[in-house]
Amino acid sequence: MLKAIEFAKKSRGRYILGFTLPLVRSIEERLRKVPYVKKVVAAGSVRRMKETVGDVDFLVLTEDSSKVMEFFVSMPEVIQVIEKGKTKSAVKLKTGMNADIRTLPEQSFGAALQYFTGSRDHNIALRRIAQDKGWKLSEYGLFQKEEQIAGRTEEEVYEKLGLPWISPELRENTGEIEAARKGELPDLVELKQIKGDLQIHSNWTDGQNSIKEMAEQAKKNGLEYIVISDHSKYLAMTGGLDEEGLSKQAEEIDQLNEQLDGITILKGVELNILKDGSLDISDDALRKLDVASAAVHSHFDMSKEEMTNRILKAIENPNLDILLHPTAREIQKREPIQLDLEKIITMAKENGTILDIDSYPDRLDLRDEHIRKAVQVGAKLGISSDSHSTVHLHYLELGIAQARRGWATAKDIVNTRTLEQFKKTLKE
Repeated sequence: MLKAIEFAKKSRGRYILGFTLPLVRSIEERLRKVPYVKKVVAAGSVRRMKETVGDVDFLVLTEDSSKVMEFFVSMPEVIQVIEKGKTKSAVKLKTGMNADIRTLPEQSFGAALQYFTGSRDHNIALRRIAQDKGWKLSEYGLFQKEEQIAGRTEEEVYEKLGLPWISPELRENTGEIEAARKGELPDLVELKQIKGDLQIHSNWTDGQNSIKEMAEQAKKNGLEYIVISDHSKYLAMTGGLDEEGLSKQAEEIDQLNEQLDGITILKGVELNILKDGSLDISDDALRKLDVASAAVHSHFDMSKEEMTNRILKAIENPNLDILLHPTAREIQKREPIQLDLEKIITMAKENGTILDIDSYPDRLDLRDEHIRKAVQVGAKLGISSDSHSTVHLHYLELGIAQARRGWATAKDIVNTRTLEQFKKTLKE
């Protein structure tokens, strides 16, 4: 109980990005429709796509600040007006999150966007670069004595400092400035490059929609293939499938693949990694599937050594293609399991096991720093929505953001490949 209380304290005042983003975007869109508004951007940790956010800063370029301020403090989501000024206001939203708004002149908008987007450490590093040149950098612009020499756009600010524009997801002062100086910034993966979703649940177990409905929605979203990964028999509370159930589901998938055009459904399963590292479905049954995935769903309190060995044994199974949500964490609900991630990443590379980036808002597992380690050693990464409903399929965007924060490019992500190319990344 004491551990749970301490964990809850750590999470206080933070809001899960994926559950917050729809509201932020809704407010952004409404602000754009206010008369005389030219540009609106939600900055801060929202723009950096951090997994949790504390508040949100809206930056607005407008010719009429008074209309913007009046609209903002009068929004139906506002339960408290903390401050209302001519160019800045602050409110508390019904969700409990604070939201600020600032209107800016055109000559300062880029500088303000940079300032209110970058992490504290990233911004300090940029200010030092400016100081070394005898300049001053602030949210109002880049100045040489009293003369503003940059500030209209972010690109202008970075260029004047001798740097290319740096993607918001990288602005954490974890090497991005040095990489920018050397011309070594990665060409980060983009959502439009994703061709498949590697973990989708249907109403065969704990999903809300049929396989056909999930496939049709995935096709509408522009995907070429999906992996149906319903739970296996160990998770009885989800209606987990045994070998016979998987065989019957495979028949349905074969029929659907004959009926549907423009989307391919791959037969898969989300296995449980048992306490001793074995899997809860027989190897013979797994060989009949297109993709076998597995995760830890029980015995979360094992020691670091025991848990690491447990997962290593699963990774070495020649029938296991994907290790799903590898640290088993749930943001603001459950701490990650104790694990030697470097060993897991290294063994995954050696065995050709794909490491999952689970896009579900309260998972986002792997974390960005783990993704970066996997990229550095050349391990295979995949992105899955972990959808349990057609409305969850868009969560892939969050996994993409997580991958970008981990410096991943399209070549690092196996499901940026075509179906035939993706199949070649799986274990034989």
